[in-house]
Amino acid sequence: MTQARFDRRSGVFRKAAAAVMVVLLAVSLTGCLYPDEKKNENRVSYRESVKRIQSALDDFQKDQGILPMINADEDTPKYEKFRINLDQLQKGGYIDEIPATAFEKGGSAYFLIQNEETDPTVKVMDLITVQKVNDVQRAVNQYKSAHGGKLPAGEELYPGIYLVDPALANTKSIVLKSVYSGQDMNFMMDEAGVVYVDYAFDIMQLIDKEGLKPSKEEDLREELVKSSDYVPVKSLAYRWSGDSPVVVKP
Repeated sequence: MTQARFDRRSGVFRKAAAAVMVVLLAVSLTGCLYPDEKKNENRVSYRESVKRIQSALDDFQKDQGILPMINADEDTPKYEKFRINLDQLQKGGYIDEIPATAFEKGGSAYFLIQNEETDPTVKVMDLITVQKVNDVQRAVNQYKSAHGGKLPAGEELYPGIYLVDPALANTKSIVLKSVYSGQDMNFMMDEAGVVYVDYAFDIMQLIDKEGLKPSKEEDLREELVKSSDYVPVKSLAYRWSGDSPVVVKP
């Protein structure tokens, strides 16, 4: 069952989150994985890779006075910019080898720098999430082209943000597991047909687990970043409204 079937009232969110937490105590789900591709040891290696690269990043900045990152233009989304130049770190002797988890070595992650101006921190951008969003985006574009600009829209999840109807878009086979909770995630789109992932369930679960008291002004995605090695790639901003996280249209 996806989050789309959860009532957005707080009580239902909390009951669902509590049930999931019971499962998470038995099975540690920290990676977004294809079912037959990745094992638990690979998920652990992300944490190890992040630690290694963070140490190298700190040493590089101390020695060179700059960050080893690949600059991005202003249009690059927040959680896709400032990729770490792993080749530069390796050639400079700051890491012995590029981690096998990195895209540069055939892995399924980019390593990014967050808080680059104040506290440069290494985080993981999951490329399986990116790939599957891109797959759904192609399907939405094809449907839109074949139906005179009409979108394969399901229910309205948030004002102006709609569930991508998997039956209409022919995307039933594209299943995405959350890097945070391991739960199936919804693909949603704005009125222009741009596809995103819905992280509301993960945010609500984290708020309940940590007992957070979010303000109405903060972007709740940052709570996911602070509590995990991952960034919520292919997402929209969330604000606290009433007793649940709600998407803020760009």
